[in-house]
Amino acid sequence: MKSLIDTYTLNNGSKIPIVGFGTWQTQDGPLAVVAVKSALASGYRHIDTAEMYGNEKSVGKAIRESGIARRTLFVTSKLNNQAHSYTAAKSAIEKSLKDLQVDYLDLFLIHWPNPKSTRTAQWKEHLQDTWRALEDAYNEGKLKAIGVSNFRRRHFEVLAETQTVTPMVNQIRICPGDVDQETIDYCRKQNILLEAYSPLGTGKIFTDPTMQTLAAKNKRTIAQVCLRWSLQHRFLPLPKSIHEDRIEENSHLFDFSLSSEDMQTIDQLNGIVGYAPDPDKVEF
Repeated sequence: MKSLIDTYTLNNGSKIPIVGFGTWQTQDGPLAVVAVKSALASGYRHIDTAEMYGNEKSVGKAIRESGIARRTLFVTSKLNNQAHSYTAAKSAIEKSLKDLQVDYLDLFLIHWPNPKSTRTAQWKEHLQDTWRALEDAYNEGKLKAIGVSNFRRRHFEVLAETQTVTPMVNQIRICPGDVDQETIDYCRKQNILLEAYSPLGTGKIFTDPTMQTLAAKNKRTIAQVCLRWSLQHRFLPLPKSIHEDRIEENSHLFDFSLSSEDMQTIDQLNGIVGYAPDPDKVEF
């Protein structure tokens, strides 16, 4: 690992940059445009958004205005929870392509496996039909890779009953203190790459005394220590910020490493930023 443009290889052979720039909770409009352009200027080439974030148009605008060739970028979006059916998912994919003003997406994910809108006795059929829409768009070349987010083993087993394409990515919450080892172990066994959203624990990590001590010891920021920990575990972190200086700062991850002792200390943290919600009980 030497730079932001180093890549992991997905199970279909696609290359994905090892760090992505997240846009969750980034307000649509000038704020999102500036944040994404700042990330691209800092060397990020992997941009992560979602239909539910409501900022795809701004992300697309930033990409166009950056002047960076589309073929050198990796752009991800995710399915709206209201689109869990074959027809709705197909339409949602087309809308993402239109809003982002791109001919294809490098990665598209089912955002949540069991959203409230389809949490009925037929939720498994809804999920399978939705995945089939992603498979068809993948086979048509509109999506270069497909995957899921917030999935646990039981959700993968539902897909496996009917799938013809194995998911390539599972994007889940991974940060110091919140590590779902069962899901991580399952995905690695299935050769499914793990992306880490909220790798800084939505900001709560900055008040933890252990992380403060480790940051001082390594002469780095807490954010840099978190992201380096993620990379050394071979996760793909998706840091988010709207501040240009922090966006730049978070890109400086390749001129230091954490010792095995530091890694073990972080691994032993538990619950310091809370835990990811149960995907079968979320209220959206």
